[in-house]
Amino acid sequence: MYRVVLIDDERLIVEGLTKVVKWADYNCSVVATAGDAASGAEAIRQWQPHILFTDIRMPGQDGLTMLAGLRSEFPDMQVAVLTGYRDFSYAQEAIRLGVTRFLLKPSKMDEIHEALSAMTERLNRESPGEDQEMQGQHAGSFIVNQAMAYMEKHYAEKLTLQEVADACYVSQWHLSKLLNKHREMSFYDILNSIRIKAAKELLAVPKLRIGDIGEMVGYADPAHFARVFKKLTGMSANEYRNSL
Repeated sequence: MYRVVLIDDERLIVEGLTKVVKWADYNCSVVATAGDAASGAEAIRQWQPHILFTDIRMPGQDGLTMLAGLRSEFPDMQVAVLTGYRDFSYAQEAIRLGVTRFLLKPSKMDEIHEALSAMTERLNRESPGEDQEMQGQHAGSFIVNQAMAYMEKHYAEKLTLQEVADACYVSQWHLSKLLNKHREMSFYDILNSIRIKAAKELLAVPKLRIGDIGEMVGYADPAHFARVFKKLTGMSANEYRNSL
């Protein structure tokens, strides 16, 4: 029996889908529901569903990033989007990320049933199609770009792999794998490169002390900053400043 998870911040929609749809007719069973992306992602990791019905325009959530994260981490999962957001470019990107159906609210029951038929038909195939594998690649690239953007914005903070993974709606293990695959670098190597690049720009400002610059780009320990800077540039921060 195919496991189904429902995610929507509108409780009535979740309850309605759970009770009204004859899931057993499609060899399906609703194993979990959630009202936001974070708890929804937890439910998906716990249950590893075959089918997901989800809204991607919930308050305080980045819907496309959530969708890309889920499609990247669970490439075989079939996804149907339920949304009231009527934007064609948004729908296009969702489809490129591998959504099986993009349904506008209020969705009619025959649309729900057609989506279920399409998703269970895909699941009945023994192996994923080539298009599904390409969509997984696109989703992974999307997540890496989002992770890089988050790191570029927050590098001066005490940033962890878990925090970036949470922002991208993926597990830290999966994000680490994606960064190594697409950037051929570990999370901390990427973070250090971003921080040292920022430090080099700040070293061009004579009035800033080197110790302060290290702290400004995210290194609480001056000695650690000095070691990383020399490792990545081949010279000390002071030598780099003098070379400008």
